Amino acid sequence: MSAIPNNPGRLNVRLATDQKDLIERAAASLGQTVSDFVISSLIRTAHETMQSHVATTISIRDQEAFLAMLDDTSPPNEALRKAAARYKASRG
Repeated sequence: MSAIPNNPGRLNVRLATDQKDLIERAAASLGQTVSDFVISSLIRTAHETMQSHVATTISIRDQEAFLAMLDDTSPPNEALRKAAARYKASRG
């Protein structure tokens, strides 16, 4: 990963000396520049954060549908019984 993209943006941060030292040691341990280390770490964390947000955010309509399914006391239909049987068979 290159530290300077074709159209560079800039992000400035202030941190304690011990934090900076830790980041520098971590980058060196991976054979990366501090910029490459920081960029890859930030991008990875941003992706993880967004994935977590997307995975846990559902619409009101979806929430209502999910709760309605939980409240549904009707017995399982044939398709559900077959799906359960296939699942059990695949588990041995």
